[in-house]
Amino acid sequence: MEYICRREIKELSNPGVVSRQIISPENSDSVRITITEVHLEAGACQPRHIHETSEQIWYALKGKGQLLLANDVTKEFSEGDAVRFASGDIHGLLNNSADEFTYLSVTSPPINFSYAYKDKK
Repeated sequence: MEYICRREIKELSNPGVVSRQIISPENSDSVRITITEVHLEAGACQPRHIHETSEQIWYALKGKGQLLLANDVTKEFSEGDAVRFASGDIHGLLNNSADEFTYLSVTSPPINFSYAYKDKK
């Protein structure tokens, strides 16, 4: 068993985005998943990107936003919705609402997301 207390959960951030690394290669021996809780302020964006060797599932916890997909396609993503991205799928998120948007992300195999964020706590 592993117990990860709050102080072991690293927060990574970019302007308007905070990503809490709940289970990550830095605080867990898990070889199967990374779990992150991501908060986007109103107007914040996670630009389109891909993960070459990991799939990712997002579950919207609070608010609504817009998925940014391949070929400039967008799709509404709201509280209670889930989406799965296969390895290599283009994906991103825009919080185009006036309220915070929060989602839970499960990534397999694990990724250390520190490379994608400017600030680390």
